Amino acid sequence: MTSQPMRIAVTGAAGRMGQALVRAIAATPSTTLTLALALEREGADAIGTDAGELAGVGPLGVPVTAWKGQALTGCDALLDFTIPAATLAFAKAASQAGVAHVIGTTGCSAGDDAAIAEAAARTVIVKSGNMSVGVNLLAALTEKAAAALPPELWDIEVLEMHHRHKIDAPSGTALLLGAAAAGGPGLELGEASVRVRDGHTGARPEGAIGFATLRGGSVIGDHSVIFAGPRERLTLSHHAEDRSLFANGALAAALWTRGRKPGLYSMRDVLGL
Repeated sequence: MTSQPMRIAVTGAAGRMGQALVRAIAATPSTTLTLALALEREGADAIGTDAGELAGVGPLGVPVTAWKGQALTGCDALLDFTIPAATLAFAKAASQAGVAHVIGTTGCSAGDDAAIAEAAARTVIVKSGNMSVGVNLLAALTEKAAAALPPELWDIEVLEMHHRHKIDAPSGTALLLGAAAAGGPGLELGEASVRVRDGHTGARPEGAIGFATLRGGSVIGDHSVIFAGPRERLTLSHHAEDRSLFANGALAAALWTRGRKPGLYSMRDVLGL
């Protein structure tokens, strides 16, 4: 017996990622998944516009709707690339409705993460700083490299660049890679992270993981993990060329949630890495 298509809700449907998600859904066979809801903040100019026309794929019969905390009825999964405050509200609504929640929002605080973990006790949540296959493979390789290279000889730096409109730094992907680098030797990122260098900083601490953040232009996302050792350097890099990478990863995550027990998962779980 063929299962029913998964009914998807997209938050921030008028934004860059929201439109990429709508395009990815439109490009997927309707027997697999369909767009059920397109949500935006109250007062957004796009309210009432067909989500497909807004995303440039033609009418889909789903108007952009203002979300005022209403129940997520008629949905199986919610795709969320917004801001932390909105994500917490959506996590609560999704957990109450038993709707799977795929979170690509970055910039969450420790308190935000705790609230998301609490919501995951009641529904399936997949949260990742990056939804692409390549970045999650890069994280796995970073962890292996960091475990193999002795920290007294090899220094680790994470370099990232994004477009001028990005509002959080370091990026969620950079933090994902930093956590992988810390996890190699069994550390917590908070113990090793160096986010700012300015003035007379002194020598680099052994085992530190440094972050360098660049912003400008229309760069979708460039990330490198640099392992600097004696007389040699190893650089692992990923360059995102289109937001469809993240959108397709989010759809894969949504489909993966079907039949899963409530809990907090990552893209490494989805990809089996």
